[in-house]
Amino acid sequence: MGHALCVCSRGTVIIDNKRYLFIQKLGEGGFSYVDLVEGLHDGHFYALKRILCHEQQDREEAQREADMHRLFHHPNILRLVAYCLRERGTKHEAWLLLPFFKRGTLWNEIERLKDKGNFLTEDQILQLLLGICRGLEAIHARGYAHRDLKPTNILLGDEGQPVLMDLGSMNQACIHVEGSRQALALQSLGCVLYAMMFGEGPYDMVFQKGDSVALAVQNQLSIPHSPRHSSALRQLLASMMTVDPQQRPPIHLLLSQLEALQPPALGQHTTQI
Repeated sequence: MGHALCVCSRGTVIIDNKRYLFIQKLGEGGFSYVDLVEGLHDGHFYALKRILCHEQQDREEAQREADMHRLFHHPNILRLVAYCLRERGTKHEAWLLLPFFKRGTLWNEIERLKDKGNFLTEDQILQLLLGICRGLEAIHARGYAHRDLKPTNILLGDEGQPVLMDLGSMNQACIHVEGSRQALALQSLGCVLYAMMFGEGPYDMVFQKGDSVALAVQNQLSIPHSPRHSSALRQLLASMMTVDPQQRPPIHLLLSQLEALQPPALGQHTTQI
């Protein structure tokens, strides 16, 4: 399964006949680790995600995550560079080699701006949201839904283009997305839009106060007034966060609305900041 991998010296590995040098650890969570590596064949940096697989089911889930990446060749969806499975005694590690995004995630960008007392501009928000929606449209067209859409799962490219990651959340999620699941995806997208507009999630305060988020989402969201945002953007957010799932706009209608709202000077197809 996957490509041959070997550890050829301390701090270097060979994946798919190419040598990579370990630079530093980027993060870890659960049973996975992410390292920054440099391709010695091209000088480019990559993120190497290592998933500890204790059982056959873990290996199958890692394989499905790799398969999800391979389904898509889209500028707003994270691509897979290489995949391999490595034996560690009776256990295995699944290795996913992915592009490295030095700007980090959308949430990193929101936090950086907040630290300076700033926010994303409306033009930036519209361009980001358009790119995110185009990525979601491609996922839905394949009959899948991204089940964990949030600012920490959206990377930013060098030119600011949004790139959806964590495709492992799509495991076994092949569904007819014109129904309730798409409506839930639009609510998650609404939460992303809220965070871009106000620098925090719509239910962060509810959670911090110890109140029930599950109850909060059953009530119409109160959108703060801000001179930074046009009435059109506020109306767009309200439509995505409406309580009745069937009243939320489908992704194709949302895309049409976003394309119409794009700044004329940047053109219809701009999805960068």
